[in-house]
Formats: sequence, C-alpha cells, structure tokens
Amino acid sequence: MKRIVITTAALGVLVACGKKSAGSYEALEATTNVDNVDLMRAGAEALWEQRGDAAKLEQALASYEQIVAADPSDRAAYERLVRGYYFLGDGHYTEGEKKEAAWTKSIEWSKRCLALNEEFTAKLEKGDEDEATAAAALTGEDMPCMYWGASALGKWGRTQGLATLLNYKDQIYAWMTVLDTTDPEYFYTASTRYFGAYYAALPSFAGQDLDKSKEMFEAAIEANPDHFGNRVLICEYWAVKTQTRSVCEEQLDIVLNGDPAVLPDLQPEQEAEQRKAQALKDQLDDLFVE
Repeated sequence: MKRIVITTAALGVLVACGKKSAGSYEALEATTNVDNVDLMRAGAEALWEQRGDAAKLEQALASYEQIVAADPSDRAAYERLVRGYYFLGDGHYTEGEKKEAAWTKSIEWSKRCLALNEEFTAKLEKGDEDEATAAAALTGEDMPCMYWGASALGKWGRTQGLATLLNYKDQIYAWMTVLDTTDPEYFYTASTRYFGAYYAALPSFAGQDLDKSKEMFEAAIEANPDHFGNRVLICEYWAVKTQTRSVCEEQLDIVLNGDPAVLPDLQPEQEAEQRKAQALKDQLDDLFVE
C-alpha cells in the first residue's frame, strides 16, 4: 500500500481551499410586531413536543423564527432554532441537499444566538482572534447554541469534503473543550460523545486517534447507557474505522431492541437513532470487509 504524506505547507493549502460556513455573528433587530408573543411561544412549544414528525418540527421552527423577529433577545427561541434545524438534517431528512440546507440554517442561527454575547463578538470584530480563540469568552448560557451549532458545522463540513472539515476542526475542538469544561453533563455528556466522533473522523495526518475515540465513546456509554446516540456513533465512527464488526453489531442490536421512551424528554431523537441504527445494520456487509 502506498503511504500518503502531506507536508505542513500542503496541508495549509488544503485547509485554505475549504468552504466557508454561512451566516455572520451579528445581533438581530426586531423586524415585526406581535400582539401576544407569549401565546406564540406556547404554540411553538406545543409543536416542538411533536418534533418526531418532520412537518410539525418545520412548523415549530417557522414559529420560533417569528418569535425572534419580534423579540431578538429571546435566547430560548434561538436555542430551539439551532437544535431544531440540526435535528431536521440529522434525524428527518434523507436527501443530501435538504440535510445540508438544514445544517446550514442551524449554523446561521447559532451565529446569531452567539452574537448575544457581546464579549465574544467584540473579540471577533477586533480581527486578531477567530472562533477558536474567542471561545474563551463563551459562557454557560451560550452552551446550547454553541453545541448544536458545532454539531451542525461538523455534519455540514463532512458533506463538503476534507478541506472544509479540516478548516473547522480547530474551532470545533475549541468549542467542545469549552463545553466539556463548562458543563460536561450537558445533554447526556454531549462533549464526551462528540469527542469520540471527532477523534475518529479526523484523517490520520490531522490528529486521528482511534484509541482516544474509543475511550470517549466508552465513557459516554458508561455515563448514559440509555442514550442511543452513543451506541450508534461508536459503530458509525470507531467500529467502521477499526473494522470491528462485532462491536458495531452489538451496539446496534442494543439500540434496535431498546425502548426509545426510556428517556422521555428525548423520545423523538431516540426514535431517529433507531432509524439510523437500522440503516447501518442494513449496510454492514458493505461497511465491513471480511
């Protein structure tokens, strides 16, 4: 097998060719008047509870956009938009273009949400810091928009190719490190789970560490064994990369035989993970070489 060697200079050129994510870190101003924003919020939340239905989630997100247009300081609405568009792409849409479009919207709303942090945006506006270094200014209330935005960025980056993925790896690492330090238990140890995928997804010349990936996934599963995403991801990322089919099959079977309602607040996401698990199981002969 011919070994691929990429020099530092060549890596720099590769990263420079990566695509830029959409959106900007600009705070919004109110553009509409709504007589009863509280009533609209209640309606949006009712639709959000039905997010297992893609159409209901789309309606919820349209309502949250109207809420933000009336009240640009409503952080909770931003959080729903960032997470909701991520979920549309990750858990509902199957067409590549629709998935990319949903993740792009998630990234855009993440930037608008993080723009509420004036210290963070001030660092970026000075021009001597980027999203990775300015991450030190992010606080606990920024974590939801940051996490779901980073998750969307990672998914979107993979669809755009290696150059784009490498272009954002430092930002994603910095943001997840802040989350891991600030709120390591957030969303069922989301940062631990993310690092499991991160270390496996990187190419070998850019920091891939399959031992670290396995360590992170195992820690996530131990902390939250009922979270199906932990088990689907260790199959999709670590097991496929290491060609460890037995681990993949074991984890997928646990997910497929599990009860998605075991985490009631997460049932729509759990059901989506079961769909992903079934799709992976159907591809096992293609993913693993005997």
